[in-house]
Amino acid sequence: MKKRVLSGIRATGRLHLGNYMGAVKGMLELQDNPEYETLYMVADLHTVTTPYKVEELRKNRREVVLDYLAAGLDPEKSILFEQSDSPHAELAFYLSSVVNIARMQHLPTFKDKVKQHPNNVTMALLNYPVLMAADILIYKAGLVPVGIDQEPHLEVAREIARKMNETYGTDFPEPVRFATRGEYVPSLTGEGKMSKSIEGSYINLTDDLETIQKRLAGAPTDSGKGEKIPTSGGVFNLLKFVELFEGIDARKKYEQAYRGQGIAYRELKENLAQAIFNELKPIQEKRSELERKTSYVDEVIKRGAEKARKIAKETVLEVKEKMGLSFN
Repeated sequence: MKKRVLSGIRATGRLHLGNYMGAVKGMLELQDNPEYETLYMVADLHTVTTPYKVEELRKNRREVVLDYLAAGLDPEKSILFEQSDSPHAELAFYLSSVVNIARMQHLPTFKDKVKQHPNNVTMALLNYPVLMAADILIYKAGLVPVGIDQEPHLEVAREIARKMNETYGTDFPEPVRFATRGEYVPSLTGEGKMSKSIEGSYINLTDDLETIQKRLAGAPTDSGKGEKIPTSGGVFNLLKFVELFEGIDARKKYEQAYRGQGIAYRELKENLAQAIFNELKPIQEKRSELERKTSYVDEVIKRGAEKARKIAKETVLEVKEKMGLSFN
């Protein structure tokens, strides 16, 4: 039996480096491993847990599919689908019957979102981790390639799986996180992780060299010299990017310079921008080609939905029967 994998990215627009290094890289690694059956979704239901515009969501759902395909996700190897095309919301309701409200309210991620959107604290936002659990458990996936910031949500999924198994005799696995080399991609602002919701913090996979240079130019730095390498902030983040895109030896070279003659940040940023663009260029070329293949992308979405629904419906029927909600 192959091990089943589930992951997804919210439909908030084109993917950025944080999505690529923190999630897509892991998706690709698992997709090419014959031991795994991989399902990768566009998390459009999760998008409506915070304020959004309807027309932008319609557009962004397809944008994520295009970025998935351009980055190398293969519909012949993985099931690529949109979350709302499968009965995740129905299973989330059944799972919510074993979840305590206080547990959801005390999650750090929920508290952070409340601070970001104090006038939009909805039940959908509170139930975000339950829906994420449903995303995973509806396919009985045991492995989830996501960033380390999602670990609190995965712990909720494990708790729900245990509770459902104990209470109703289901056979849900307890999912674990598949870590990638770039599991935490820092913000260009010097604080927190790269995020679409924070202007100036991200680089899109579709950005050209000039745009990447401009975005990096705004990243905060210091004098370029010191006895100790910074362990947080803009310089630390820049060195992390150097490691991710130019390698550990390049990072060590800059660290040595920092403790010696000093770092020329203009040169560092120019070299880094070129390294990032070199990795993104093949993705951008493939994406341009896919944008012209409308019918092919439509077919990928349609076939992916059919495959995902077939698996998901079996789980929902099983849960309904175990919970006494079926005529069987």
